Amino acid sequence: MNYWLLKSEPGEWSWDDQSKVKKEMWDGVRNYQARNNLMKMKKGDLCFFYHSVNEKKILGIVEVVKEHYPDPTDKTKKFVVVDVKAKKKLKYSVSLELIKSRKQLSHLSLIKQSRLSVMPIDKKSWDIINKMAT
Repeated sequence: MNYWLLKSEPGEWSWDDQSKVKKEMWDGVRNYQARNNLMKMKKGDLCFFYHSVNEKKILGIVEVVKEHYPDPTDKTKKFVVVDVKAKKKLKYSVSLELIKSRKQLSHLSLIKQSRLSVMPIDKKSWDIINKMAT
């Protein structure tokens, strides 16, 4: 199993939106590195659901339920989507500020490549962030 972080602008697609649907296509990615990360996702992988822009915090966990396929919103046919479903809401959201305060998380793309919308999370960091949410 692999672990990921998916960013969403809460005004476009929020945790509340995600938690109300059975599954949802993760679309609109137009960055090649993020696309490549989507292409590496496997069914059953877990992803932190992160509100970007003004909130900057992890609110929940989603599961990949369908591996990558062409993004129907992409006219160029270069980008892909995956389908995800809400797995659980975190007891306490984990802010970017809190993540930045932990030296053992300083290597994360969330900090180093702040504009990347789909990024891998190593198992050790996944466990640390989950513990921060309890």
